[in-house]
Amino acid sequence: MTQTVLAPSSSNATGSFRWARWTKRTVLFIFLIIIALLSLFPIVLVLLGSFKSNQELTGGATIWPKIWQFTNYAQAWKTANFSGFTINSVFVSIATTVGTLLVSSMAAYAVDRVNFKGKKAYTLLMASTLFISIGAVVLRPQFDLMVKLGLNNSLWGVIIILISAHAATYFILVGFFKSIPRELDEAAMIDGCNFFTTYWRIILPLLRPGLAVAGLGVFQNSWNEYILPFVFTMSNPKLQTLPVGLANLRYGIGAAAEVQLMMAGACLSILPLLIVYIFANKSFMQVTLGAVKG
Repeated sequence: MTQTVLAPSSSNATGSFRWARWTKRTVLFIFLIIIALLSLFPIVLVLLGSFKSNQELTGGATIWPKIWQFTNYAQAWKTANFSGFTINSVFVSIATTVGTLLVSSMAAYAVDRVNFKGKKAYTLLMASTLFISIGAVVLRPQFDLMVKLGLNNSLWGVIIILISAHAATYFILVGFFKSIPRELDEAAMIDGCNFFTTYWRIILPLLRPGLAVAGLGVFQNSWNEYILPFVFTMSNPKLQTLPVGLANLRYGIGAAAEVQLMMAGACLSILPLLIVYIFANKSFMQVTLGAVKG
């Protein structure tokens, strides 16, 4: 007498697979929603706090403003001299971004394309700057160096120091250079291009998505930099950047804390970064599509 073993139907197996996949996606979606809410909650608090009065804000009784104080933005703009400080921040951020991308892209191209003595030592030295941070210890020698160069009362001293800290951008661009075929260099050399012409006319235009991604990080870091502009503009307040100007809003008349003005100023200082992110979004999409195609 033979015994027949009934195999599970394919429809039940397919249904179980779909249910498991739907459950997994639902849990992931809920998790991402929670992370997004936790990330946006402080920003919403700052935005709502910028429309409150100082008394209501320090009391902390409500989240939603009882009376919307739109004059906080006008007062913060006037008190912190936002027009002048914004120009200084834009100048420092753009000059630092352009200089960092130029220096780091040339270094990354040379390291990726040329074999020379000390290449591993140079890469190790660049990597060590990412893991070793000595912070404010180097402020004094940096300031002394700029004094000898005559740049201690200029924003160019801040820009040069920020450009010198380009290790992270260097490693990002090295990864993008490795995705560009070396055959393009060889074809350019055959057509009569030298090493620099190949880099400038052939390789650099292909690196635009990578430059946009790396430049966004450089722009953000230089825009939010506080210590260097504070130290180098102590003797010349007209050269102060937005982060330094925002710190000046901490105390108002009679040494009273003006928290609502700081929040209004913080919201104003975020706007240029949002504009840069919007324009750089296309480059992020190009990088993502390139990764999917690869």
